[in-house]
Amino acid sequence: MLQLYDSLSREKRLFVPGDPARVTMYVCGPTVYNHAHIGNFRAAVVFDLLFRLLRRRFGEGAVVYARNFTDIDDKIIKASKETGAPIAEITTKYARIYDEELSAFNCLAPTAKPAATGHIAEMIALTERLVAQGFAYAAKGHALFSVGKFADYGRLSGADADERLAGARVEIAPYKENAADFVLWKPSKADEPGWESPWGRGRPGWHLECSAMIEKVLGETIDIHGGGQDLKFPHHENEIAQSACAHSGAPLARYWLHNGFLNMGADKMSKSLGNVALPRDLLKKHHGETLRFALLSAQYRQPLEWTDDLIEQSKKQLDRFYRLLAEAAPDGEADIPESVVLPLEDDMNTPEAIAGLHELRDIAMQMEGEPKRRAAARLKAAGALMGFFASAPEAWFKWTPPSDGAALTAEAIEAMLAERTAARKAKDFKTSDRIRDALAAEGVIIEDGQSGATWRRV
Repeated sequence: MLQLYDSLSREKRLFVPGDPARVTMYVCGPTVYNHAHIGNFRAAVVFDLLFRLLRRRFGEGAVVYARNFTDIDDKIIKASKETGAPIAEITTKYARIYDEELSAFNCLAPTAKPAATGHIAEMIALTERLVAQGFAYAAKGHALFSVGKFADYGRLSGADADERLAGARVEIAPYKENAADFVLWKPSKADEPGWESPWGRGRPGWHLECSAMIEKVLGETIDIHGGGQDLKFPHHENEIAQSACAHSGAPLARYWLHNGFLNMGADKMSKSLGNVALPRDLLKKHHGETLRFALLSAQYRQPLEWTDDLIEQSKKQLDRFYRLLAEAAPDGEADIPESVVLPLEDDMNTPEAIAGLHELRDIAMQMEGEPKRRAAARLKAAGALMGFFASAPEAWFKWTPPSDGAALTAEAIEAMLAERTAARKAKDFKTSDRIRDALAAEGVIIEDGQSGATWRRV
């Protein structure tokens, strides 16, 4: 029984999709003008986990997961002007990097990855409906949503009138009927990208993009809408208003999910504060699975302190799991034990699920032979549900950070291991010990077995 905390009703609810044969989920993706930071990746990893849970419960072919790219935005235009690079070149580059880095975090590809510029016609049509129905109005080349026309405005975020003004992404303008009204369409300058519309040449507002893409790709009412806590207001609040008004009051989503912030010290991670850690840099030092484990170490709605110690502890825990998988090659398919499934289906309680993984490991460590291999298979299946244990154990322990030029390469280690083997055959134990100690100093452990010597990195 999958239960999820719905941000709109402010309670944990049993998840019942509108159509079990087509479960729909939309997650707000990045604005592709620069590298995303690890705080942005928390949402992507959290909803990848939910994607996996939904596929397990309803079937892989029954879940439609869309995560968008915002590829037209003031920040993108600014980046183009500053660098001289065409907008399409910038957005294509950073969308590709985002996908590649998420793949390193063991994230599955979404079913659909709609881009804003591919849905301009749908955005114009949506705005036309809102204007025709009296929920929006035109003013000086703009089309604006009239917040006062939607009685439930503010219900998701709980934002009062003052917060609505402070959180507005566009400054208060004299052509607005109400200072809190938000832009659906705005004019473009001559040197900016734009599209022809009933209100003149311009481009869509940020909030409009997601509503139009959701309707086109998934439908009027979807099952789950997700994103970071910072998107509740104004972005998701505005999506709710414009979509409901355009669709005769039909809700945009049955469940709203929001992940908590990633903190660096006393402050939340934010590009505006300059206290960000980039996956691009982290992946030069750490395996992507280690970073995924770190992101899932806290329950997704809670804040998470991002530290070097968190990453180190995550690596140590994964090492223990991979050590068992190396000792007892998993034997065949296995069911996932309830000690992991039940916490995950209880609003993705990942700390309890990880505790369940450790329990499975402890049980397996007390076994031998075939029972141990079956227990290892259960552990591997449970970890796979969470996006872990994607590497072969041998590859895991031999992984080298790509940026660490000082680290010995696998080829160099193999050569030293061959030299040590020759020394041992010649009973030159002084040389054998010297090579062993030299490798240990580089963080490489040699293990002698009946089939010969193997190595792994610490």
